[in-house]
Amino acid sequence: MNQAMLRWLGGWMGGLLLGSTAMAAAGKVGNVKLDNQLAAIVGDARQPLASLSVLAIRHGQAVYQQQFGYRYLPAQAEQSLPVTPDTLFRIASVSKMMTTLALMRLVEQHKLQLDQDVGIYLGFSLRNPHFPKQAVTLRSLLSHTSSLRDAGGYFWGAERSLRDVFTAGGDAMWAGNAAPGQYFSYANLNWGVIGTVMEKVTGERFDHLMRRLLLAPMGLRGGYNPAEFSPGELNDIATLYRKRPADSETWNPNGPWIAQADDVRRQAPAKPAGIDRYVIGSNATIFSPTGGLRISAADMGKVMQMLLADGRYQGQQILQPASITLMFTRQWQLAADGGNGDSDQGLFRAWGLGNQQFDADGARGNGLVANAHFSAAGHLGDAYGLLSAFVLDFANKNGMIYLIGGTGSDPGQQRGPHTALSRPEEAVLDALYHGAIVNLE
Repeated sequence: MNQAMLRWLGGWMGGLLLGSTAMAAAGKVGNVKLDNQLAAIVGDARQPLASLSVLAIRHGQAVYQQQFGYRYLPAQAEQSLPVTPDTLFRIASVSKMMTTLALMRLVEQHKLQLDQDVGIYLGFSLRNPHFPKQAVTLRSLLSHTSSLRDAGGYFWGAERSLRDVFTAGGDAMWAGNAAPGQYFSYANLNWGVIGTVMEKVTGERFDHLMRRLLLAPMGLRGGYNPAEFSPGELNDIATLYRKRPADSETWNPNGPWIAQADDVRRQAPAKPAGIDRYVIGSNATIFSPTGGLRISAADMGKVMQMLLADGRYQGQQILQPASITLMFTRQWQLAADGGNGDSDQGLFRAWGLGNQQFDADGARGNGLVANAHFSAAGHLGDAYGLLSAFVLDFANKNGMIYLIGGTGSDPGQQRGPHTALSRPEEAVLDALYHGAIVNLE
């Protein structure tokens, strides 16, 4: 057995022991069959995974939690660190849904209105120059129907304000063929605007605001600004990997894992550039409301349980039931002729406020589990090697979470046979659904 395989096996056994210990402490029985299925997915030589953390909820209760692989993979194998229940991952676009949860609290407090012209909040006119009479609203931003586009960028340093960005951005920032509210096209820029609006109406920096509105009330670790993490949180961050250089599209499943993001043990996370001079409400993209939350699968599970419990968590009403209903009410659906949106090869077919809605029958496209009735809503993530999902079925109070900390082959070229997800993602969801939700041992 070679050194790489020994290192992976050690990480799997370490994660297995830690995960089983955590489940035992919570009064839950282990699931060796499911452990082995997931371990085989992680260790598949054709498409290996650097790490995996999963959680399943059945009838509102967490029934399975497990971790595999490593949060840190240095060249010196003996210094590798396994994934644990406390490991924090940069969860990519699932962050958008977490940002939306905090925004809905501001709506409840009457600080924001979903159908107000966001220019009123920003303090400058934000209008598509091709459709200047049509307002951009929070509802259109949250449902990706704002007509904003990522072609002009969606992240800028603290020295730039969104006012200046949009003044200089020109047509690249906007769709020319559809007015706000008419056409779906996924755009990260929407959440840069949303985060800036949230700062404007509260007078609080986005990273601190998210801590006050969502993380602290639920006792969640992590956040949107690793430069302010505690030493314990920094030690628990998973470095994200791919088996390809960051500046190359050449993959090598048999090659070394190469760090892509959050390599915090080699270099401590720096404060966002210019943060000491940052004007609150000018440009929240520096905190990445679109993808920058670091959080564990276990804490994501707490958020899922809160949503399934009508907004209550440990005796606190985090969100009102009406806010959850509104957030997950369908805002956009792909027309039969596909003429009202960019579906990304069938992945996007329906959207709520900050959440994607998936087909119940698992038909190829935006279904999640093949040959299963799992009608779900939530969000997916994909950045820097990280693949993530937070998907829940309100009717049956079931849900699944996975965080993959790196892929050894191009996930875009490894599509699953039944869904628009990558093959490893599809396999993980299939194993979780059938092993922890349908056939719980």
